[in-house]
Amino acid sequence: MLKIARLCFQLSLFLVCPLITVSVSHAAEPGSSEKTLLLVDDHHVLYRAGTRRVFHHANAYAENPVVREDQPWELAIAWSSIYRNPQTGLYQLWYQAYAGERDPRKTHRCVVCYAESEDGIHFTKPMLKLHDFKTDRKPWEGSFPETNIILLASGGYGDRYCNSVLYEPGETDPARRYKMLYYDFSPDENQQEWPGWHAAFSPDGIHWTKSSRNPLNQTAYGGRTLQPLFTEEDPYKEQWDKRKNFMRKQWLLPLSMSDAVDVFYDPKQKEYAVYGKCWLNGPDGGLAWKHAMARSSSKDFLSWSAPEIVCSPDDEDAANTEFHNSPVFFYNDCYFCLNQILRARGEAVGAKADLMHIELMISRDGIHWDRPCRELSFIPQQPFSSGGIFTNATPVFLQDSIRFYFGGYTSGAIGGGSKLTDASQQSGVGLATLPLDRFAGIRPVELSAQSTLKKPLKNIGQVTLKPLDLKDIQEITVNADATKGKIQVELLTAAGFRVPGFSKTDAKPLTGDSLTHPVGWKKQTLKDLPAGKYMLRLHLDHAEVFAVTLKN
Repeated sequence: MLKIARLCFQLSLFLVCPLITVSVSHAAEPGSSEKTLLLVDDHHVLYRAGTRRVFHHANAYAENPVVREDQPWELAIAWSSIYRNPQTGLYQLWYQAYAGERDPRKTHRCVVCYAESEDGIHFTKPMLKLHDFKTDRKPWEGSFPETNIILLASGGYGDRYCNSVLYEPGETDPARRYKMLYYDFSPDENQQEWPGWHAAFSPDGIHWTKSSRNPLNQTAYGGRTLQPLFTEEDPYKEQWDKRKNFMRKQWLLPLSMSDAVDVFYDPKQKEYAVYGKCWLNGPDGGLAWKHAMARSSSKDFLSWSAPEIVCSPDDEDAANTEFHNSPVFFYNDCYFCLNQILRARGEAVGAKADLMHIELMISRDGIHWDRPCRELSFIPQQPFSSGGIFTNATPVFLQDSIRFYFGGYTSGAIGGGSKLTDASQQSGVGLATLPLDRFAGIRPVELSAQSTLKKPLKNIGQVTLKPLDLKDIQEITVNADATKGKIQVELLTAAGFRVPGFSKTDAKPLTGDSLTHPVGWKKQTLKDLPAGKYMLRLHLDHAEVFAVTLKN
């Protein structure tokens, strides 16, 4: 079946179809369209009374990881990107495999590998004849002419890192429908080696061609605690390390993005965007103190803007908090970040930050970010990911759920240290799922007892949405859990008056748990509404609401 799915998928590559961006919750009927109002913030809310917002975490798959380290070139695996073809159902997974010194060739220290699956749970690693692997390390010693390695490093000063893949079926050049950004070291047009982002392109996600313009930008590397250079100084430095007997190189660029990259297409700004870690200067002004979150953009995937810091650790964070990397995706008119929060395991002075959990962050413009759930780990840690979780910008949206694939280490989150080669080390790619659109819900508070009420109210609240134009809206559905109570939806005019026939008492109660409760009234329908804008008021009685969908 997997071969059939791959064949169907490869045939679909030759079909020209429009650029697809994730903007609706679930598949609509032919000729119809939907708009889903997520209640992750109050962007769509005029006001609410007697309620509170509750954030939810994704549920980790019990048998994680779905991809394990079981090949000679997989000493540790973590970074990943994934794409699911909606026509064939085939999942394509790209992941970083660190091999260390197992293969003496520098190009093979840290590679990109490929796996695929029909169900997103059981993955196979096709053995291809693209790149070989050779090692004399037991128990793997031997030569492997066929591997699932699809991209090698340049073999420069430092290791190649990350693999963020974006699939665009509407790309006019079939050879560039798959786009990858990764971090590596290579010479610029003046033959000066620089660390920075690199691009590669592919027609099928398997056969990749590196861009001739690499490196695409220049980033900092090394220089911790050094003061920023003066404007006329060359940022590239060399110094012979007598103790380790090699030439130590540094690229001292302030406020540049670092060695991780996650890319997506921003449909609001109509450009490619990368959110990732950017070095901040320390209390004494020294370089490379801790990471913040920065954004860079491009119209062509090759020329990238100077980074702009958009979010950083603040007074509410523990002093040892930094952002390891901050992958972002856009969904239902909202930007979501699965921010990798990096902290030290201990509070000792000088303790190395190496423990990482995931914080969900929210933005409506991609620049100003809210952090409403700092203490909730969005993806629960499991034994294989107890040291760190590595998120990406490619969640998979299904009919009734959202799948988040992530990498994990048991050892330290930033390289693993000496434990990376220990037999107890585990790593892999895992899966966590969230019911569709249920990032956060609004539910009543247990008791409202203000003096302005005639009597106390228990688990009763209401959410009034901002005025909406309901012209041509054929159906309204509510994503809600009302198993312990009910929800009644009424309509108000834009001025706040109730609409006859659409009041709370006229509403058909919504009970039970459903992603698509149909909203209705006893005698009237949406077709009976006069033209104009209306406010939806959701009356909550022992119930929680997550989203509202308007369908034409």
